[in-house]
Amino acid sequence: MEPESKPSLSELSSTAALGDYVLISEVGEGSFSRVWKAVHRESGEVVALKKVFLSRLNRRLKNCLDCEIKFLSSICHPNVVRLLKAFQNEGCIFLVLEFCNGGNLAAYIRQHGRVHEQIARKFMQQLGAGLEILHSHHIMHRDLKPENILLSRSDDDAVLKVADFGLSRSLHPGDYAETVCGSPLYMAPEVLQFERYDGKVDMWSVGVILFELLNGCPPFPGRTNVQVLKNIKSSTCLPFDQLILSRLHPDSVDICSKLLSRNPGPGFSTRLGFYLVIPGY
Repeated sequence: MEPESKPSLSELSSTAALGDYVLISEVGEGSFSRVWKAVHRESGEVVALKKVFLSRLNRRLKNCLDCEIKFLSSICHPNVVRLLKAFQNEGCIFLVLEFCNGGNLAAYIRQHGRVHEQIARKFMQQLGAGLEILHSHHIMHRDLKPENILLSRSDDDAVLKVADFGLSRSLHPGDYAETVCGSPLYMAPEVLQFERYDGKVDMWSVGVILFELLNGCPPFPGRTNVQVLKNIKSSTCLPFDQLILSRLHPDSVDICSKLLSRNPGPGFSTRLGFYLVIPGY
């Protein structure tokens, strides 16, 4: 991993600060939170500081936040973003997270377009390893997409890290969820159809991400849930560009097809590691 350069004295003199952290630059903003690149005043450690506005969260989202904090506090895995500290101040929860120099996978895809099959394989192995940790702790992410997957660095040697657990929840075997949430392009058909669902919905999202890495765009376009679902239902095969398809290893197409199966079958979510880290893929 590339060494993180520490901020200059002029940067540390900034008046923008939150607690022990000096804010360097804003790196993201959502409906319920803002994220800054920040540095600890004393140690000089560079972090990502996420400010969550509790007043903007309903009961369900507060439960998701509790789930996020409990899970990230309990694990340390190279393919899951690390939570260094969490604290509350003035009606907000602050999450101090490891800072990833490489940005997110969405930016990587925008810069590189479709990636080489070997890189896609490596990214999928890392994503599979991260997701296995989630599911071993009975956690559904529910919003897996390239924007929520961070990279330790910007080149092909980047380590992939699952991040942004704002819609995650605990779900034990045999239980189901019903809340419609996530990003339409990456949502499983059972979620789009308002059906109850389990951890297999994360597997669908992984399949969409794999397709996007290999083909350069998501498989089922649409501006609304209805349009995406219509395109899923009308497809008879995965819409790979034919020139790209002719160059792909059969294993890549097979894994993508399994992940994007509308009828994955019982136990599919527990076989994530088998599909994504098998020798030869």
